[in-house]
Amino acid sequence: MRTVTIVGASLSGLHAARELRAQGFDGRLVIVGEEPHQPYDRPPLSKDFLTGRADESRLALTDADETAGLDAEWLLGVRARGLDPRGRAVLLDDGRTVSTDGVVIATGAAARRLPGEGLSGVHTLRTLDDARALRAELTRGPLRVVVIGGGFIGAETASSCVHLGHTVTVVEAAPLPLVPPLGTDMAAVCAALHRRGGVELVTGTGVATLRGTAAVTGVDLTDGRTLPADIVIVGIGAVPSTAWLAGSTLAVQDGVLCDDGCVTALPQVVAVGDVARVGGVRAEHWTSATEQPRAAVTNLLAGRTLVTARTLPYFWSDQYDSRIQFAGRHRDGDAVRVTEGEITEDGLPGESGFLARYERDGRTVAVLAVDRPRAFLRARRELQREQRPDERVPDDRQTQDRQTQDRQNAEPAVL
Repeated sequence: MRTVTIVGASLSGLHAARELRAQGFDGRLVIVGEEPHQPYDRPPLSKDFLTGRADESRLALTDADETAGLDAEWLLGVRARGLDPRGRAVLLDDGRTVSTDGVVIATGAAARRLPGEGLSGVHTLRTLDDARALRAELTRGPLRVVVIGGGFIGAETASSCVHLGHTVTVVEAAPLPLVPPLGTDMAAVCAALHRRGGVELVTGTGVATLRGTAAVTGVDLTDGRTLPADIVIVGIGAVPSTAWLAGSTLAVQDGVLCDDGCVTALPQVVAVGDVARVGGVRAEHWTSATEQPRAAVTNLLAGRTLVTARTLPYFWSDQYDSRIQFAGRHRDGDAVRVTEGEITEDGLPGESGFLARYERDGRTVAVLAVDRPRAFLRARRELQREQRPDERVPDDRQTQDRQTQDRQNAEPAVL
């Protein structure tokens, strides 16, 4: 294997590049990125960057010394438009073709959009350019901000807008925000955080249309109400960036289909990060993007699946000055029990936060903490030790390195 091409100058793409060099690949390394930027960290975009507490220099994931050490060809500001059916060439939209022996697909996902987003004042928040545009508008004010979607991006962005002094309404189609990842009981705590933060939370209704001619003026809901708006932020999830793979013979279904080791059905092609559906699951988490490349690169260089990338799911989020941390795999019907701290009568975390355990058949399968990081770290380690054999990764390097662990404990996640 003389040339490996990474399509996606993303967090997972950068980690794949690091792994290739760490695992001894000394050939030509090409990194293709649709955005003109070097890899950057997305989690701060909806928080410290949006509020002006952090500048762009804090977003960089690599520095000049590491960039030089990777010895890669960076093709930035250019989009991949195709992968030849055998996976031996990446076609770029500027007409160039990159011949290659191996491919790492790390193109991530794009923000899902609503009809009418051509109006000024309507934003998504996925990329650095998105965050730049939104931050510039939020310097005007005070403004009436409507956030569509109560997931992590919506909640974090709403929290930042409140911090900046704007009047914020969050619209969530489900009865509570964050039910899928947290379950009903703990989703109610997140709803209480919105209320404590001074946000109006509108649930159980969807968006019919956006009002306005040149600029947005309001949001029409499916229940007949209209919410006035100076800015609308759409946070309704993301779509994996797989359109460029049409005609490649790769199986695509809500992401690139891979086995448990990130290996696709096309020889010498692996996929990692938000675009990868690994073992039937596509996980849009910072930890997945940093953990999967190790197994993917091992298997790419070996030409077959030697190790898997099934690690314990973990994500975290900062909302209204509270930190939410979750690890494990929960299902509907799991019992949820607060084992440390408390949830108050008004549904909020107690003064010292709380730790909750999700239990199934007498066994803890997931843990959630709000403002209780040390207890969460202990509980997460217990979960990692107690994973069943079929849940573990058969790789003696599965434990994250210290740099990754420190970063996880320091940065909130954008999903």
